[in-house]
Amino acid sequence: MTLTLQKTVAQVFARTPVTDIHTHLFDPAMGPLLLWGIDELLTYHYLVAEVLRARPETSIKAFWTMPKPAQADLIWQELFVKRSPVSEACRGVLTVLQALGLNANTGSLAEIRAFFAAQTVRGYVDRVFKLGGVERVYMTNDPLHPAERAAWEKGFERDQRFLAALRLDSALKDWPASVGALQALGYAVDTSLSGRTIGEVRSYLDDWCRKIDARYMAISLAPDFTYPDATNSLTNLMVKAVIPVARERGIPVALMIGVRKAVNPYLGDAGDSVGPADLATVERLARDFGDVTFMVTLLARENMHGLCIAARKFKNIVPFGCWWFLNNPSLIREITAMRLELLGLSFIPQHSDCRILDQLIYKWTHSRAVIGDVLASKYDDLAAAGRPVAEADIRRDLTELFDGRLISQRPSIS
Repeated sequence: MTLTLQKTVAQVFARTPVTDIHTHLFDPAMGPLLLWGIDELLTYHYLVAEVLRARPETSIKAFWTMPKPAQADLIWQELFVKRSPVSEACRGVLTVLQALGLNANTGSLAEIRAFFAAQTVRGYVDRVFKLGGVERVYMTNDPLHPAERAAWEKGFERDQRFLAALRLDSALKDWPASVGALQALGYAVDTSLSGRTIGEVRSYLDDWCRKIDARYMAISLAPDFTYPDATNSLTNLMVKAVIPVARERGIPVALMIGVRKAVNPYLGDAGDSVGPADLATVERLARDFGDVTFMVTLLARENMHGLCIAARKFKNIVPFGCWWFLNNPSLIREITAMRLELLGLSFIPQHSDCRILDQLIYKWTHSRAVIGDVLASKYDDLAAAGRPVAEADIRRDLTELFDGRLISQRPSIS
């Protein structure tokens, strides 16, 4: 790869605002739901799992009883002071602090905490978006979460940079566990999957898509999710409620497949694991519902090649992001190169999956560096084949990859 081309791609990419299509962030008007600051960064579940490996003698139960600042202090001392912070999660914290002009080579968090204490929420949101090169983000919104629902029902002046996606997990998974919650909202569902219940679930989805202006619906799925399966309540709800509402509203369904929940329940959010999915299920969904876009991301590395092949066969499959355990530079590099080679520019390379606002800085800084290098190497290949690219070409391609346009495209069946 020529250094000039690599530099040009990096410069253009740095000026290209991105749309982050999947986060767990919230509009600043939703108050404490939006997490930010050093204590939130350090107690993110990636680092919780890491510190309990570094300190195996520490009781998990005792860790959870500690106040959050004490947890953050422990993580800082164990992973940043006593050891070199080489993991991607640790490096991410350092990238954030460096971007903010803060000293990370310190044994105490006092000065760092003082910086965050002096920030206003809206001012800090502006700063983070600028440092991360982010133009807008998609939230993950769950109306069955009491605090989220209260915010939406009260109403607030929305920040136009925070778009909504309707999360389906709590309403549809583990049916009929959610029946009581849906009934409390006025939906006449029961434990069966009768025609009336399906209709009421569709009403719930349609009502809340309209209320929050959801641009897509999303659900995380276990590796063994199967379609077709007439005996499975979740599959029935997806086929009879979710997909029809998506079709009627002209919005995608995001399938996030491969999470094995709570393999170590004592770790809380840090206790989930990964398993390979059956890509035939995705292909059958795409085949049978050709007028609905399925945005698909998978948690298992071994599924990524199969997803690319499935997307080559079905134009309504849109691979997106390097999710969760795949959001590491070595894997982002491999996955992005494979997608470019098999799909051209018809995929969404990355999303942050941020739960903490500050993570936008490091996840996009790190992803830009890796994805930019991969793209530059492909441009180098084009030049060797007699088709050099100009800066205008690079700018066009990066915009197509990162402006989120694939979310709003509606496929035809033919």
